[in-house]
Amino acid sequence: MDSHLFTNCLIYFAAAALAAPLGKRLGLGAVLGYLIIGALIGPQVLGLVGENREEVMHFAEFGVVLMLFVIGLEIDLARLWKMRRNILGLGGLQVLITAVALALVAMAFGIDWRQSLAVGLILSLSSTAIVMQTLKERGIADSSAGQQSFAVLLFQDIAVIPILALLPLLAMREQAADAAHSADAHGHGAAEAWIDTLPGWSHGLVVVGAIALIVLIGRFLLAPWLRWIASMKVPEALTATTLAMVVGVALMMNAVGLSPALGTFVAGVMLASSEFRHELESDIDPFKALLLAVFFLAVGAGIDFALIAAQPLNIAIMVIALIAVKFIILGLLARSFGLSLDQRLLFAAALAQGGEFAFVLGGFAAARGILDEQLTKQVISAVALSMALAPPLLIVMQNVILPRVGTRCLPSGDKEERESDVENDHSEVLLVGFGRFGHPIARLLRSAGRPPTVLELDSDHVDFLRRIGLNCYYGDATRVPLLRSAGADEAKLLILAVDDEEHCVSIIESCRKHFPHLTILARACSRSHAYQLHEMGVRFFIEQLGSSLDCAIAALTELGHDADHAKDAARRFKQHEMENIDGMAKHRNDEASYIGEAQRRLQDLDSLLVNAPLPVRGRAASPKSDIEPDD
Repeated sequence: MDSHLFTNCLIYFAAAALAAPLGKRLGLGAVLGYLIIGALIGPQVLGLVGENREEVMHFAEFGVVLMLFVIGLEIDLARLWKMRRNILGLGGLQVLITAVALALVAMAFGIDWRQSLAVGLILSLSSTAIVMQTLKERGIADSSAGQQSFAVLLFQDIAVIPILALLPLLAMREQAADAAHSADAHGHGAAEAWIDTLPGWSHGLVVVGAIALIVLIGRFLLAPWLRWIASMKVPEALTATTLAMVVGVALMMNAVGLSPALGTFVAGVMLASSEFRHELESDIDPFKALLLAVFFLAVGAGIDFALIAAQPLNIAIMVIALIAVKFIILGLLARSFGLSLDQRLLFAAALAQGGEFAFVLGGFAAARGILDEQLTKQVISAVALSMALAPPLLIVMQNVILPRVGTRCLPSGDKEERESDVENDHSEVLLVGFGRFGHPIARLLRSAGRPPTVLELDSDHVDFLRRIGLNCYYGDATRVPLLRSAGADEAKLLILAVDDEEHCVSIIESCRKHFPHLTILARACSRSHAYQLHEMGVRFFIEQLGSSLDCAIAALTELGHDADHAKDAARRFKQHEMENIDGMAKHRNDEASYIGEAQRRLQDLDSLLVNAPLPVRGRAASPKSDIEPDD
């Protein structure tokens, strides 16, 4: 038994278990928590890990591969084809322009043009793992900025292939020869050796053949095999098959010089239309989450604090130049592709860091004499720091900068950005939020001849709603001047349909101060939020309670209960639930008191329904409830 292996496993798993809750508790997000804890356990601080960090990094990079497979499962070919303009256009321009711009910056500091171009290519890539995870945590993965970020990241994964082919051409001949001899002596590059023996014109055919093989296996072999495995009802066999497929595809891609992540993404897309899509995703997700956690910890542990302490100015300049140049280029490209101001800023902030491929490409370039050892260490340190800064940069952008930039949007057909054109429609109702909760409210009020003035924070969503003919404005309802422009002084009613609890409370506090005449109706996103709204004296509506009760009524009806009696039971349940909020709000800060009161009220509800049993169609009502479970 290798006790050293188990010790390292204990350290990494314990660190992962601590980092995610700590990061979320502090409002930093799980990714930043992993990076911070990784830096603490690394060789430069506590020294708990270090000797095998690079081996752990290679192992943990499999988490990125699994993540791309899961993303592929969520995207069908039709959607991928619709994204071709953003993948090839926006993604291609970003890599090309960023590589050239960063190369020019490096040359300005006296670095040879070959090394400068290599640095530019390496730093043009962003972190797929950090960006996708952070966007998901911040709730903006499905926004325009999130979708465009995914398109660019997908192209970057593809771009690793030509970058690997281009980098050896930038080496000095003498250095390249020495590096090649050293690589052969140590067995490096063996995977590419058989490809190098083929004629140059055939390399493209090998790549196309490998991808075609993945498609054929996924469509004609794997799907029938998964059906057979499912019929045998052995869940672990399905999990093993999925992992074996992902590992096999990754090895195949690596053998032909392609990105393993790209190959598994293609495999995921091929299975996106399979009936096993959701089961495969649920099987893979725990492995993906754990390996990504170890990956982030390894990145944090890899930050070379000794080098940063020895060259603080040089490293700081590299990090600032990297983030600033990428941010500016990304923002300008996003504008040319039609993103509104807030989405451009989120998009640029999300992708302004270096990526995990920098560790691979940096080592590849150093091994072949393209970059000297000192420059490679500086580049890797700058990339690691930029990755650590990525989550807080997006947090600051979303919570600090965007609310102060001003409400701006890009209405359909306008070519130039202009100030938000919120107007006073002289409506009696202001509706804040036009998502799944606000949408039915707006439509019903409109059909009743009382159309509300709608304010929404996603400017691209506003643009879409305007195009289909709905009157909607982009704006942050916490800003008093904007509410006044929308007609808050003369409106009677404010409906808050937002899904951010803190944002909801901020709007209520602001309106109570500046527009005390407004009656406020608010969406309660959770039970604790309902308590908070109750204490503020706001009439609230618990999210999805109505639809849940509708479903319960349908279920009771299907079970043979009278529909009118089922509706009456749901009405009594809802009344009891609202009384619970009123009665339990004062207990919510005392756990023991809260639990005791909750148990008492649950018994009250059971008694309420038992004393008024639901009759079943075709037989007399029993004195006992017909919906009690069997013993």
